[in-house]
Amino acid sequence: MTRTGETGKLKGKEIEVTTEYGLIRYAVRDSDVVLTEYRGRDLRLVIPETVMEKPVTVIGKKAFLGAKGLRELALPRQLGEIQEWAFASCSNLEILSIPAKKLIAGQGILKDCFHLQQIVPCFAESDIGADIPFLLAAAMNMLEAFYLFDPQTAGSTGWLEQWDARMRSLLEQGDAEGFSKMLLCGEEDYGSRENNIDYYMEQKRRFKVRLSMLRLMHDAGLAPSVREELTAYLTAHTKGKDTEETWKVVLEEHGDDRQYYAFLLDHDCINSENFDDVLADLGDRHTEMKAFLMNSRRMEKGCEDAFAGLAFDL
Repeated sequence: MTRTGETGKLKGKEIEVTTEYGLIRYAVRDSDVVLTEYRGRDLRLVIPETVMEKPVTVIGKKAFLGAKGLRELALPRQLGEIQEWAFASCSNLEILSIPAKKLIAGQGILKDCFHLQQIVPCFAESDIGADIPFLLAAAMNMLEAFYLFDPQTAGSTGWLEQWDARMRSLLEQGDAEGFSKMLLCGEEDYGSRENNIDYYMEQKRRFKVRLSMLRLMHDAGLAPSVREELTAYLTAHTKGKDTEETWKVVLEEHGDDRQYYAFLLDHDCINSENFDDVLADLGDRHTEMKAFLMNSRRMEKGCEDAFAGLAFDL
């Protein structure tokens, strides 16, 4: 990551500090510093612990608003407050590292951060595990559960139970729920495909598929009964079923990512019944994935034949 520099131009109680491809403005107070604005095109930034020998404790309102170039951002350990819309519309931000403690957070701090994959609690007293950063990010951009933005308790039994309760409440919603309200509120343009009930319901199922897959891939503390529910939902919407959103999400959004095809195999979403149709859908666009699936099928078949060869008559 690119660390911000230590040189800057002092303007009264404000200071500008250059980064590799931009600048950050700070407001220097009596005992601490507020980061008030970032402008630039850095891909990665580490905000310094101190500026003018004072701790950086606040990320100001709209400080990083619309910083579309940022992919990774690390915040200082003495941070105590993130104000409204601080990182809103950082649409390419993927990893946000924050101190593992209770933070004061304003509304919309991560609004429209569509590609956010991980919120990593740092400086924790114990290892939080590899799954929690993914679940913490999803709490904000999928569950829209602002109350789960708590880096201090993220990963605890109680936090995971709340996460799963919110997830299940979303999965239990009807596919058409919210459609009438959307139309009445005029949230979509008249005549657009979003006004089509079938399209709306398909997008709702795709969301449920993404959420179910994420939780199964990052299954810390996942109860066996919930695991069964999520798996059942995915298999009910895979290739060959009345609706195929499980397969469509993988094919259209993760076309050449092997881990998703392995996931479908492991959860019986690709099986002997739909295998040929899956290969047909892959066509000539995803030859590597076709080869992976065919090789997996051969290995599975080989194991079955090997076991069959050990059979004997009693």
